[in-house]
Amino acid sequence: MNYDIIVVGSGPGGYVTAIRASQLGLKTAVVEKESLGGVCLNWGCIPTKALLKSANVFDYLNHAEDYGITVKDAKADFGAIIKRSRGVAEGMSKGVQFLMKKNKIDVINGFGKVIAGKKVEVTDDNGKKEVYAASKGVIIATGARSRQLPNLPQDGKNIIGYREAMSLEKQPKKMVVVGSGAIGIEFAYFYNSLGTDVTVVEFQDRIVPVEDKDVSKELTKSLKKQGIKVMTSSSVEKVDVKGGKCTAHVKTKKGEETIECDVVLSAVGIEANIEGIGLEDVGIATDKGKILVNDYYQTNIPGYYAIGDCVPGQALAHVASAEGILCVEKIAGHNPEPLDYNNIPGCTYASPEISSVGYTEEQAKEAGYELKIGKFPFSASGKASAAGANEGFVKLIFDAKYGELLGGHMIGMNVTEMIAELVAVRKLETTGEELIKTVHPHPTMSEAVMEAAAAAYDEVIHL
Repeated sequence: MNYDIIVVGSGPGGYVTAIRASQLGLKTAVVEKESLGGVCLNWGCIPTKALLKSANVFDYLNHAEDYGITVKDAKADFGAIIKRSRGVAEGMSKGVQFLMKKNKIDVINGFGKVIAGKKVEVTDDNGKKEVYAASKGVIIATGARSRQLPNLPQDGKNIIGYREAMSLEKQPKKMVVVGSGAIGIEFAYFYNSLGTDVTVVEFQDRIVPVEDKDVSKELTKSLKKQGIKVMTSSSVEKVDVKGGKCTAHVKTKKGEETIECDVVLSAVGIEANIEGIGLEDVGIATDKGKILVNDYYQTNIPGYYAIGDCVPGQALAHVASAEGILCVEKIAGHNPEPLDYNNIPGCTYASPEISSVGYTEEQAKEAGYELKIGKFPFSASGKASAAGANEGFVKLIFDAKYGELLGGHMIGMNVTEMIAELVAVRKLETTGEELIKTVHPHPTMSEAVMEAAAAAYDEVIHL
């Protein structure tokens, strides 16, 4: 079979790329070895949010009296929660199947390997091989998997990655989470909310280390209030497994500590799926486990492209989708702008939620900017108080000279739904003074954005 475009991988990078290619009139196929939607829809973004929603509802029930409601004997059914999450994932995967049919995209099931001549060799479950050609290009979108540390070999039962954390048969009584990025924090919140004793171990001197320091400080305070133990400047050196129980040996500034637990979740990042897919045979260049590409995702070999978690950059679903659209528009002869990686929103969906875009305060200072900084706490927000969610804040960082928004950082309820405003503000080069004059609806959480901007210019009303 001959196509214009063949996409290897059907995650949010791959399937979105395929749809955009089809919209542009290109005959397109997707190669997928497992389930349509990739890790994000089946084992990542979507089903984790289903788990977190269950935890959130359970939290509400346990604090119903705060809202004047009496609820007796609220219980969390761990198996039912996991089952609901899997159902949500399956529904989304079926949705991608529908989109493939709607856009007349062929789905080729099997393991894809790129070969010379803009071709892909696909091996199905029975070992049968077929070769498919792509006249305009092959786009590699093979994604990534949980990173394995040599001293924390994942066995899928006692030492696990995010995939197993989403489908455990039994809720652990005690858990150690290694790593405090988005994945680690989200699972720490989920399991703690259901009653698991959770300890988070972070190698850096603060949790969520990619976020602004003020956000890290606020989240630490919140997690400890929830009963989650937080250990920073610490590392799990090894884990002894005996009789189905784990003993984590943690190196701290004060010496070694041991923590007894049922499960250790390794959430220390990801590694790209680039082994065995033919890169060496074709001569496609890689570095530090990633495929090297230019601004339009072309590899060093003409006719071969790569996007998403298997290339350098933020390993986020929305980044993969944006890269794929940009890549295929360039192939189709359009003239898209290269992606601005400093204007990519990042989100952590625990409670409280975290969202951010652009520079942290520290990064902005290092870049040489003179700053105006405004911060508005949700404790001063009418909507947050009414919702019983007044922890957290919005922090905005402006260039004092031109008024450009350099960075935005939020922690609190629903802030992952609010960050897109700041992404648009930065994209449109809106100034702080214009943001202050942008009327926000009252009462809403989003008013805190306007108020934080006003605080930076000494015009804040509600502080």
